[in-house]
Amino acid sequence: MVRKATVAGAIGSFVEWYDYGIYGLLVTYLAVNIMGDAGAGGLFLTNVGFLVSFLARPFGSVICGYLGDRLGRKKLLATLLVLISGATAALGLIPAHAAIGVGAPILLVLLRVLQGFSAGGEVAGAMSFVGEYAPDARRNFMMSFIAVGSFVALMFGSAFSAVLITALGVDAMTSWAWRVPFLLAVPLGYVGFYIRSKLEETPHFTALREQRTVAHNPLREALTSRRHLKAIALTIFLPALNGPGYYLLFVYMPTYLKTSLGDHNFSMVRALMVTACSLVAIVICIPLMARLSDRIGRKPVLAFSAIAMAVVSYPMFLLITTGRFGLACIGTVVLAVAFSGHAAVVHTVLAEMFPTSVRYSAYSIGFSLSTVVFGGSAPLVMTDLIESTGSNLIPAFASIITAVITLVSVAFVRETKGQPLASH
Repeated sequence: MVRKATVAGAIGSFVEWYDYGIYGLLVTYLAVNIMGDAGAGGLFLTNVGFLVSFLARPFGSVICGYLGDRLGRKKLLATLLVLISGATAALGLIPAHAAIGVGAPILLVLLRVLQGFSAGGEVAGAMSFVGEYAPDARRNFMMSFIAVGSFVALMFGSAFSAVLITALGVDAMTSWAWRVPFLLAVPLGYVGFYIRSKLEETPHFTALREQRTVAHNPLREALTSRRHLKAIALTIFLPALNGPGYYLLFVYMPTYLKTSLGDHNFSMVRALMVTACSLVAIVICIPLMARLSDRIGRKPVLAFSAIAMAVVSYPMFLLITTGRFGLACIGTVVLAVAFSGHAAVVHTVLAEMFPTSVRYSAYSIGFSLSTVVFGGSAPLVMTDLIESTGSNLIPAFASIITAVITLVSVAFVRETKGQPLASH
C-alpha cells in the first residue's frame, strides 16, 4: 500500500503540474491568441493570468484543507484532479481574441482561478497522503517522488511542446497547435483520477476516524493555537526559495530566454531544450537528496541548498544571459542541482510540522500564502522589472534574496528526521 500510495501521489502530481506548468511554457502563444498582442503588453496581461491563479490558491487551501481534515484525503484528491484537468482542457478551447475580443482574456482568467483553487488543495493533500502512508525512516524518500512527478510533468510538457513546434512549425503552433498540449489534459486527468480513486484512506486519518478524534473544525483549531500559528508562519517563509527555484528556473525560463534575451539568441525550441536539461538534472538529484535527508536530517540539506543557490545564482545567470546555448544549459543545470535539496526536502518538513488532525488545513494555508508572495507574482514581476531596468539579471537577485529568507527560516525549524507523525 505504501508503494501504491507513492505511485498514485507521483502520477497525480504529474497530471496536476503538467496542467499547471504548460501555461507558463506556452505563455508567449497565449499572449498572441488570447490577448491579441505578441509584445510586452500581451505578455504582461498573460502573466496576470498566471498571478490570479495563485491569488485563488488560498481560497482553495482553506476549503479543501477543511474538507480534507474533516472527511479524508482520498476522495478530495481525486476530485481536485478532475477540476484542474477540466479547467486546463477548457483553456485549449477558448476562442481567439480576434473572434470574441475581451471575452477571451476574461475566460482565461476565470479558468486560471479554477486551476488555482484546485492547486491550492492539491499540494498539501498529496504530500499529506503519501506522508501518512510512508514509514518514519524513509518518509522523505517516499514523499520526494511527488516532487519528481511535478518536474517530470514539466519535462514532458517542454518536450511535447518542442516536438509540436519542430514538427508543425512556428506558424501552425501560433495559429492552432498551441491548443493541443492543453487538450491532452483530458486523458491524463482520467488516468490520474482512476488511480487515485482506487486507493484506500491513509492509516493515520483512518485511526483518527476510528478513535472518533477527527477535528470538528480543523480551521479553527489550526488558527487559534499558538503552536500551529507559529508553524504556519514558518510554512510561509521556509519555502520562499521555491518561487524563484521552481517558477523562474523551470516554468518561466523558456519565456525568459526567448523574450528577455531576444529571438536571435533563443528560439522557443532551443529555450525549451535548455529547460529540459535542467529538468533532467533535478529529477535525478531529488531522490538522492531526499535519501540523504533521511540519513543526516532535514535541516542540513535545506541549509546547504539555500546557501548553494545564494552562491551560484549570479554567476550562473551570467552564463545564461550570454545567449549561448551550451553555456545556458550549464547555468540552468547547476542551478537545478543547487535547488534540488530544497525541492526534495521542504514539503516533507512542512508535513511533519503539523499533526494529522489539522495537517491538511494548516499546511495548505501556509504554503498557498507562500506561493502567492514568492511564486505567483514571479513571472509578472520579472517581466516588469526586466523591462523597466533593462537588466536580464533580475531573476538572479530574486533567487539570492529568497535563498537568504529560506536559510534564516531553517534556523527556526525543529529537526523531524525519523520521528513519527503526531496525531493531535
